[in-house]
Amino acid sequence: MMAATIEHIEVNGKQIPVIFEDDKRLPLVTMQFVFKNSGSISDTDKAGLAKFSARVMGEGTSQLGSSAFAEALESKAIHISASAGKETFVMELGCLKEEFNTGLKYFDLLLKDPNFSQEVIKKVKTTTLGGLARKENDFDYIASTELKALLFEGSVMANPSTGTVESVKSIELKDVKKFISDSLVSSKLIVVVGGDIDLEKLKIQISKIIKSMPVGKVSDVKNYSVVKKPKEKILKKETEQAYIYFGSPYNMSVESDDYYKARVATFILGTGGFGSRLMEEIRVKKGLAYSAYARVHVSKSSSYMSGYLQTKLESLEEAKKTVKEVVAQFVKNGVTREELEQTKKFLLGSEPLRVETMSQRLHRTFMEYYKGQELGHSVKELELIKNLKLKDLNSFIKEHKEILEMSFAIVTK
Repeated sequence: MMAATIEHIEVNGKQIPVIFEDDKRLPLVTMQFVFKNSGSISDTDKAGLAKFSARVMGEGTSQLGSSAFAEALESKAIHISASAGKETFVMELGCLKEEFNTGLKYFDLLLKDPNFSQEVIKKVKTTTLGGLARKENDFDYIASTELKALLFEGSVMANPSTGTVESVKSIELKDVKKFISDSLVSSKLIVVVGGDIDLEKLKIQISKIIKSMPVGKVSDVKNYSVVKKPKEKILKKETEQAYIYFGSPYNMSVESDDYYKARVATFILGTGGFGSRLMEEIRVKKGLAYSAYARVHVSKSSSYMSGYLQTKLESLEEAKKTVKEVVAQFVKNGVTREELEQTKKFLLGSEPLRVETMSQRLHRTFMEYYKGQELGHSVKELELIKNLKLKDLNSFIKEHKEILEMSFAIVTK
């Protein structure tokens, strides 16, 4: 199996990491400029600013405009896009090998000359507000957004990443300009490239682009804690179902050596679909919901458990009570040997599916680097899962009593 590697290039006195995988099976190249600490956690007082700015970066250059820029790319089957995650801002280029030089030219033009104009701000604002209006009846979105607001009350993590109607209306051209100038800087940059391309030639080409970028400042990602006291919020809507979203603190850092245990434990509790504790109790035994899930989120900016289910309006209280009981029993008694062995078989057996594409392998290597892990950490993690003993897993589960402190966001009639 091919594997991604990490090298560095020096530009303007900075060491820029380049994550690379050579793949000559198809004449394609994909490249990402990933900027750390530049996603929605950088929105500050303007919720949705990162995603709004990404949409603006998708409107071409000021010289060519949106339509001409898009047409120039389309004629060569070149794809250039911008996206904002929670902690990162990504500029991406994808094309045929023979069009990579042309793609780089337009990629560079976009970084240097984005289409910053009042007309573009108005257009993006209209489409964003339209998207938010359509979500007014998306009760899963409403409940999940409200859960984040409860868990991270008072911090930027409490805000929806797409923003609110009020916050989007307040975004101005100067806000986008400042966000892009603060975020798209070489000191925050990690380059991710894969495909049929020569690495040494690539380094020279991207060095020229990076050299003209501002160096900027880099800072560590701030970590946000979940509120200590559980909360509940019930929202009344015209709905035929009750939407129950729940979450709690999860005391684990992104550098923790025990993450593999959390992965196994949460799979048994609620990530594993049929056979998981929540699904077994809530759907199979009690018929309260079609599905029920729980998972753990561990990143630089936060660490928490969350889950959800839908149920009949009249089953709301019973379903909520069952969730609490299942989690309480899980923490108190741990898991069985059979559950552990079945989970090991699934996680180890399905591993090839997680690394079958180049983009999956590149993403895995990126996450290892981003989290400060050594290359190949994911493979070592599988070995740890394989050798995980029942008593060690149950001891770990019993240590995490904080997941009992559940907050609930519920949408009902």
